[in-house]
Amino acid sequence: MLLSNSFTGELRGIFGDALVTDPAECLAYGYDNSRRQAQPHAVVFPTEHAQVAALVRACRAPRISLVARGRGTNTTGATVPVDGGVVVSLERMNRIVKIDADNRLAIVEPGVLNGDLQTALGAHGFFWPPDPTSSPYCTIGGNLACNAAGPRAVKYGSCRENTLGLRAVTGAGEEFRCGVNTTKGAVGYDLTRLLIGAEGTLAVITEATLKLTPKPTAKATLAASYADVAAATAAVARIMAQPVVPCALEFMDDEALRLARAHAGDAIPNAGALLIVEADGDAADLPRAVEALCAAARGAGLLDIRTAKNTSEAETLWAARRALSPALRTISPDKINEDVVVPVSRLPELIARLREIAAKYSIPIVNFGHAGNGNIHVNLLPRDAAEHARAEAALPEVFRSVIALGGTLSGEHGIGLAKRDYLVDALDPNALALMRRIKAQFDPDGILNPGKLLP
Repeated sequence: MLLSNSFTGELRGIFGDALVTDPAECLAYGYDNSRRQAQPHAVVFPTEHAQVAALVRACRAPRISLVARGRGTNTTGATVPVDGGVVVSLERMNRIVKIDADNRLAIVEPGVLNGDLQTALGAHGFFWPPDPTSSPYCTIGGNLACNAAGPRAVKYGSCRENTLGLRAVTGAGEEFRCGVNTTKGAVGYDLTRLLIGAEGTLAVITEATLKLTPKPTAKATLAASYADVAAATAAVARIMAQPVVPCALEFMDDEALRLARAHAGDAIPNAGALLIVEADGDAADLPRAVEALCAAARGAGLLDIRTAKNTSEAETLWAARRALSPALRTISPDKINEDVVVPVSRLPELIARLREIAAKYSIPIVNFGHAGNGNIHVNLLPRDAAEHARAEAALPEVFRSVIALGGTLSGEHGIGLAKRDYLVDALDPNALALMRRIKAQFDPDGILNPGKLLP
């Protein structure tokens, strides 16, 4: 529907020139990295909490849909404005309000880039653990909306484990704060963890209090190559069953390695699978940690294990890993990138099942990801219309296999539009009904990010 003149005038009164209604200018705010696209009727750029609260109240009366957006790096369509309406781009709410080193916390607005925050914290000797591949250009608000994580989650946890409190506005226009400023708290329901991962369907986050972690003084990166995927995934289970927890444990199958070699050359082994294992901590303790990780990595099918000699060699490994997702776009611009999770002990079964699905549907599937959490990025790579149809047919089998193995549909990308309709298979029916009632309590008119997350 078109926005009325009176409503547009109300927005102009709140935002002044920070309101865009020209269709050509709005177009850029109607997409995300899922390659989905829809046209918003207006885009606004708040710079403070009060503007967000006024915006939500303005949208509620005429029931205009409102979609909060960071930088559009999401891969599930979670920020695509399928009902038009208003996109609230939080990119100008980008202040680091406070870094409190004594209490190991930072207060930030949602538009702060993850990479910029890490740089600022590094000067104080701290970091915020969530580290998505898109860290240089994704926002903290977007990270919180999807509970995004990255390689370090295996040791340090995701956004939920590293956020103390939030300030937000519900779909009813109610302003509230939740959470604590301490690392312990047991007062009332945990609304902070509820909002994280809710993809902007319950409230618009305007401020976050983040829990900081001291930077380790030393780090070591190992590369363990294996004859086949089964040997590598068995090694993952061994590594995660011993006391030394790696700060990253990444997996690449043979097809992923082939692409990585094209990027990094002989630094990437020609093998059936590769694990990148990283340890961090105190310099004096690191050799013992590396020894323990190497011992766990050894086993049937191991071809080679080596420690990066310097930071340059380690960065070459990580650069090849980070280049995988963009490289797959060159093979298949319409790639389907899922981020399923299974118990670590069942990784061998998952990868075997994915190989069977790839053969059954004659569709290339490349697998890599955060093996220490059992979080595998499953990339279906259709190269033409026929393969695309087969990939869409294969996707339900991928999800059914994951659920049968005791897993879940997403580890860090969220649900959005892409996986919304599969949620009925992944959740207990009564739990899903409770979620619907929670949604209605926070957003009684259904204006916040409609059509996302819940089927």
